[in-house]
Parts: sequence; structure tokens; C-alpha cells
Amino acid sequence: MIEILGNLGLGFVHVLAPANVTALLIGLVVGMLVAILPGLTLVMGVVLVLPFTYGMALLPSIIMLTAMYVSGTYGGAFTSILFRIPGEPLDVPLLWDGYTMGRKGAPAKALGWTLYAALWGGLLTATAMVLLAHPFARFALTFDAPEYFSVILFGLTSVVALAGTSMTNALISLFVGLLLSTVGVDEIYGVQRFTFGVPVLADGIKYVTIMVGAYGLGEVLGRLEQGFQSRPVKRSADGIKTELPTLSEVWKVRSAFARSSLIGVLLGIVPGAGATITSFVSYGAERQYGKRKALLGTGIPEGIVAPQIASTASVGGHMVPLLTLGIPGSGATAIILGAFLLHGVQPGPQLFTDPKSAALVYAIFASLFLSVLGMCAMGYFWIRSLVKVMDAPEAVVSAFVVLFCVIGAFSERNNLYDVWMIVIFGIVGYLFDRFRFPIAPLVLGAILGPEAETSFTTSMISHRNDWAGAFFGRPISCVLMILTIAALGFPLIRHVLRLGRAWRAG
Repeated sequence: MIEILGNLGLGFVHVLAPANVTALLIGLVVGMLVAILPGLTLVMGVVLVLPFTYGMALLPSIIMLTAMYVSGTYGGAFTSILFRIPGEPLDVPLLWDGYTMGRKGAPAKALGWTLYAALWGGLLTATAMVLLAHPFARFALTFDAPEYFSVILFGLTSVVALAGTSMTNALISLFVGLLLSTVGVDEIYGVQRFTFGVPVLADGIKYVTIMVGAYGLGEVLGRLEQGFQSRPVKRSADGIKTELPTLSEVWKVRSAFARSSLIGVLLGIVPGAGATITSFVSYGAERQYGKRKALLGTGIPEGIVAPQIASTASVGGHMVPLLTLGIPGSGATAIILGAFLLHGVQPGPQLFTDPKSAALVYAIFASLFLSVLGMCAMGYFWIRSLVKVMDAPEAVVSAFVVLFCVIGAFSERNNLYDVWMIVIFGIVGYLFDRFRFPIAPLVLGAILGPEAETSFTTSMISHRNDWAGAFFGRPISCVLMILTIAALGFPLIRHVLRLGRAWRAG
């Protein structure tokens, strides 16, 4: 432990060099901007920045990309809570309670909870990364395609379990999202599916267009129908201010902090799980086991801290297999791996044995601590500025929402096809809201569908179509499948019991 602390202290010394501090600040700012702009995903932003690292030294390059990764898991909370536009897929669960709390008159409070959760999750994952890198990396090495599919399936069923009053509507929404994810070219067999002879559909329907259209334009259409007559935001005498939760308020939701922290670290260490799956699973666990699970979706703190802590806590977990095994844990860490290779460094166990490489690793650990602190310091002041947007007339804000949606959709491939697609899914989102179909399962199915299909097909091929052996014959996947069945079956059993009590009472 003393040796670890000593190496970490030297890491802080390296990071505080002028060039490294500059790279860290640039990464924080760019990562937050990328996360705020709807449609410009974090992975895409890291890819765009990667060419600028060619002429840089290795350490500032990795520090800048890591800082982008950290701040990107937090910046999207602004648009999610204020405008109901998730900057990233991982920000979708923040809509259900964060946006609701904001519409009830406490947008600054909702963002304050997000900031506190991001700080806690970030410091937790940085500490876990330093202390648990080797054992967690060895555990993650046992994961294969069946485990990946089991984790994704658990995430999907967790969302369905919390999707509202109608399980049927939630399942329909999820299956529509999964169906949309199959449009295009099959990744395993290379054949076109559901393209109907339209060449542009061969590229598939991007989840960004579905997400931005259904949530962003769908919300604007709903407000337009109501004549932009939402309830005014409550204000103090000197305007809206940032409202951080008090220690007593935080203590009341300590169980949510503990649950989401554990989920974030454990799923973060799994290569391929990603912050999105972690965020949804954490919210689903809160819906199943939280003390106030019945109130989730009405704007309570637990619904904000659970996904935010989990997604931020997953960052350090994703870096563990990258640094110790050379295995990227997510799309963003895959780009960071590319930066390592561009500078002639192969991540792996040798990084911890060579003294020079070990200094690099602990400098990266230290940069994660400083990135979390810098992200929250910036976020505090950005909250203060962005909440002022609520002063603008709702029609004006909605116009800017439409503008950002169009820019975000067009920026991904510079194709007007994507703009038309967000219009179509804006109408779909409006109709889903109108007829009480939850949008979350639709979006989640579109996001996780390709990953679920690929891992399932790979599992079937490698196990010769023996699904029982693939998913129930392996200890880790078996446990995950049992948890999935419980997550899906418990609401059904509860509903049947409720109907039985109503029938006996009648």
C-alpha cells in the first residue's frame, strides 16, 4: 500500500507539469462540449481529437483523451435534465427523474444531485482502479460472448421492469427498438435485412437519430400541442442558483449510493459492457430494490444518482482491462488504445513491471482523480449558467432544441437522410407519449440490439446451438440469466397477485 501511494504521488507530480495540465483542461472542456451537443457521441468526439495527438507526447495524449472520457459521462446531464435531450445514450435514465424534477421547479437541484453523484462516482472509480486493477482484470478475462449477452439481456429486462404501468406497452416498445436495430447488413453473415431495396438503409438506422428524434423532437411536438403552456419554473428572489444536496439529504439516499457504486465498478470492469448498460442496469436495480422504488419517475434523487454514479464509476473500470490486459472496455477506451499503439506502447501487464512504464500508468491514475475534480468544478459553474436558459420563453427554447437536434443528426454522417429520420422518429416519439408507450425501451432496444445479436450469434456458433450450455452451463452467465429472469418475472408475479387480490375483494 505504501508503494502504491508513493507511485501515485509521483503520478500527481507528472500530471501537474504545464503541458499535461493544459492537455487535461482541454480534454475536460472538449469532452463536456461533445456530451452536451445531441447527436455528437463521446466516442465520435474522441475519434475526432485522436489525430491531434499525433504530434504530442504519449502522456499528455492519454491524459487529454481520458479527461474527455470522464467529462463526457457527465456533460450530457445538462441537456437531459433541462431539455429532455440525452447527450449520450448513458444519459437516458437521467430523463425519467432528472427532467421531471426540473419541470417541477427544481432544475438546479436536479443538476446539483447529478454533480454530487458524478463526484462520488468519479472518486470511487479512481480509487478502485488504483487498488483493484489486477484482481478485477483477471476476473474480467473469464468473460466471453455468453457473459456479454447475459449482461445486455439483464440491462434490457431491467428497463422493461421499470417501464411504467403497462408491461405490454413496454415490451412492444422494446421489440420495436430491437427490430429497428436489425435494419442494414448483418455483422456476422454480411447479408442485408429489411432494406427493401433502399440503398441508404443498408447502413442501418443509427440509434442517434432514434434517440434524438424520439426524445428531442417528440418533446417539442408535445409542447406545441399544448401551446407551450408548461408550469413556470419556481424562482427565488435573486434567480435560480445551484443547489447542492446537504449531507443529511445525501444520507437519506445512502443505499442508492452504495448499490449504484457497486454496480458501476463491477460492470465497468467487464470489457464491452459500457457506461450505457451500467447506467440502465443501475436504474433498473433501484427500481427493483430501492426503498422508494414506487416513486421512481416522479422526480426523486434516487433516480438521478443511480445512473450518474454508475456511469461515472464505470470509467475507471473500463481503463483497468485496457491498462493491465490491453483489452478496451468500451468504445472510448478502444480509441485510447489506438493512441497507445500510435506512440509505440502496447498496454498490458508489462506496464506494471517496467519502472518507466509504471510511472506512466500511475500518472494516468492521478490524471483520473484530477479530471473528476476539474469536471465537477467546471460543472458547478456551467450549471449556474445553463439553468438561466429556463428564463427564456418555452417556444424559443424549443426552437433551439430543434436546431440542436438537426445539427446533431446531420453532423454524424453529413447526410440529410439522418435529418429526415429524426423527423420521423420525432413523430414516433410524440405518438408514443400520446398513447402511453414508454420511449425508453424503444431507444434501449435500438442501442443494445446490435450488441445483443452479435454476442448471441457468436455464443450459438461457438456452442453449436446449445443455448442451455452456453448461457446456463457457465457460472457467471448462469447467475446473470437467473437475475434476468427474476428482474422480468417479479413484476409479472406482483401484477398477478394484485389482480388476484382485486378479484377476491370484488
